[in-house]
Amino acid sequence: MAFVWQNDMIKLEVIDKKEMHNQCSQCGKNFLYKSDLNIHFRTHTGEKPYKCSQCDKAFSMLCNQKSHMKTHTGEKPYQCSKCQKSFSKKSNLQSHLITHTGEKQHQCSQCAKTFTRKNNLKIHLSKCNLRSDMNTHTGYNPYQCPECEKSFPNYSNFHSHLKTHTGKKQHQCSQCARQFSKKGNLIIHLRIHTGEKPYKCNYGECNKAFFQKIRLTEHMRTHTGERPYQCNLCDKAFRIKHCLARHQRTHLYKIYHS
Repeated sequence: MAFVWQNDMIKLEVIDKKEMHNQCSQCGKNFLYKSDLNIHFRTHTGEKPYKCSQCDKAFSMLCNQKSHMKTHTGEKPYQCSKCQKSFSKKSNLQSHLITHTGEKQHQCSQCAKTFTRKNNLKIHLSKCNLRSDMNTHTGYNPYQCPECEKSFPNYSNFHSHLKTHTGKKQHQCSQCARQFSKKGNLIIHLRIHTGEKPYKCNYGECNKAFFQKIRLTEHMRTHTGERPYQCNLCDKAFRIKHCLARHQRTHLYKIYHS
């Protein structure tokens, strides 16, 4: 989208990507204006032309340099209408306003706890991810499904699992209209349409590539000879989990027909 000034009012226009002719030579991203491309290109070159006259800091954008200068001058033009507290940045004022409203819009993906500030969520997530990893290693699964009694080490896996019961599929493919309950599954599915195979084998001269990481992992075992899935009824072992399951059905067949 682009904002266009017209009669002292802001007009919102939706710009077709085909009209965005300014393409970055490094990452392929498109921009409507060349000036925006020039600013973006600095993320690749590391160029920071706007230097602070008071210290050694430099910035890629003029607005960031101006905002930084206020830390030296002590200027705080953004004032809270509730408590008269002032801030040098508009974003800091907006974060502060939430302390008055009590709104908690930043939610943890692991335990569903909410926070007023993004930084507080980041601190919490580092602890939550550590706790989740510990649960995975110890086998402690505190999140139990009320429908099937399956349990999970973290909230995000538990929440994703619940969708298998509700049948809710909110992620739809733009190419064939197929729907998925998980965004990750949609991303993998889209590679069928695009032909993208990001997971490449680097073993020797093998150049095979795969849609999914798990398929690459299974393929690598053809090189290493690893067979991690072993039958508990005989000495046979397999590279792929579903091959073990198929093999074990032969034992069940023998048991039922003996």
